[in-house]
Amino acid sequence: MSALSPIQNRDISYHLHPYTNAVKHAQVGPRVIERGQGIYVYDDQGREYIEGMSGLWSVAVGFNEPRLVRAAADQMGKLPFYHTFSHKTHTPSVELAEKLVQLTKGRMRSAFFTNSGSEANDTVIKMVWYYNNALGRTNKKKIIARNKGYHGVTVASASLTGLAPNHRGFDLPLAQMKHVSCPHWYREGQPGETEEAFATRMAAELETLILEEGPDTVAAFIGEPVMGAGGVIVPPATYWDKIQAVCRKYDVLVVADEVITGFGRLGTMFGSQKFGIEPDIMVLSKQITSSYLPLAAVLLGDKVHSVIARYSGELGTFGHGYTASGHPVATAVALENIRIIEERGLVENAARMGEVLQSSLRALNDHPLVGEVRGTGLIAAVELVADKNTRRPFDPLGKMGAAIFEKAHEHGLIVRGIQDSIAFCPPLIIDEQQVHDMVGRYVDTLEDVRSLAD
Repeated sequence: MSALSPIQNRDISYHLHPYTNAVKHAQVGPRVIERGQGIYVYDDQGREYIEGMSGLWSVAVGFNEPRLVRAAADQMGKLPFYHTFSHKTHTPSVELAEKLVQLTKGRMRSAFFTNSGSEANDTVIKMVWYYNNALGRTNKKKIIARNKGYHGVTVASASLTGLAPNHRGFDLPLAQMKHVSCPHWYREGQPGETEEAFATRMAAELETLILEEGPDTVAAFIGEPVMGAGGVIVPPATYWDKIQAVCRKYDVLVVADEVITGFGRLGTMFGSQKFGIEPDIMVLSKQITSSYLPLAAVLLGDKVHSVIARYSGELGTFGHGYTASGHPVATAVALENIRIIEERGLVENAARMGEVLQSSLRALNDHPLVGEVRGTGLIAAVELVADKNTRRPFDPLGKMGAAIFEKAHEHGLIVRGIQDSIAFCPPLIIDEQQVHDMVGRYVDTLEDVRSLAD
């Protein structure tokens, strides 16, 4: 291993990283990313990488969009900060709230701003509890999420998350949060079970849990239209219709976590459109600003908004909010980011380039290490297996994914290993040649590590 640079050593000394093995980090040091250009980022040694994950599923317009820089600078010069507490507001937050509601074609009624998807889902939990207290349903507080779902890392939102690394060592999940199966037919389907039958079984499992817990205690069901951090899981075609029918039957709110799928990722403005989801609450973040600044939004349908608004009048306030709720610079950047997405047809580009990405990756289906290729729009995953016929995973699980993640850097590619599923989620600005280049670099990486399967 080459000697670490001064900046790497300082990082090890002073910086505790998220989602990182601190012991290993002290041994190998960080990769220092210095600048970005379109779909590419560059490290401090000048090496170029295709950022195949849009950072963290989140950079729609690329890594150096000057219009977002100007929007931030202009707003900083005019009003760098003001809050939205106690009847105060400012133009960017008003305009963004209005724009977001308009983008839902009237399905949503209002927007509440936070700084991250984790805070937004934490806020959703409090809103759901507040809503049911307002209706006198003081026992209706449990929220059902899914195994392998990802909804954040605060105490409450991490309890919704269905991934063991977010629970181990943290005394989570909280008791009010329940989980049902991941809707992954390839891994969770029974022998001979069709995808249609699988979706029916998933809905029946949800109904059984609601009945076991008591419908008067279950307040909401939350899910990502397509699961991201759990492995890019695309549910069967009828899954969401059947899940929503169960929720409506027992007066359980439907919460669509669109933190990854919002603003064009699936080739539609929102993932809910793609799957026919009619949420009572939507959660947005990441691509709302292309992650140039921290921002998230909770969108409320009229049913929920009207009850919360009324109850705030009875109690004297809605006693929740953050110093930076609706931060003027972040909301100004979000407005410009959405303008760019619309003006440049990036939702449509995601649909077109998504077809290229999906077909290019599905061409690998005959590869001896490829078990399943899945995805829709500009999000995909390739699950690698030790045995294609039996779908037997590698032992230990995750060794191949970790090897691909590391080796891909040598080919100028940044991807994500989710156990042994390799995820792709490039910026929405990607073109056809760049898609083929990205997949080509992945294929080269796969061949480099093929010996690990032996």
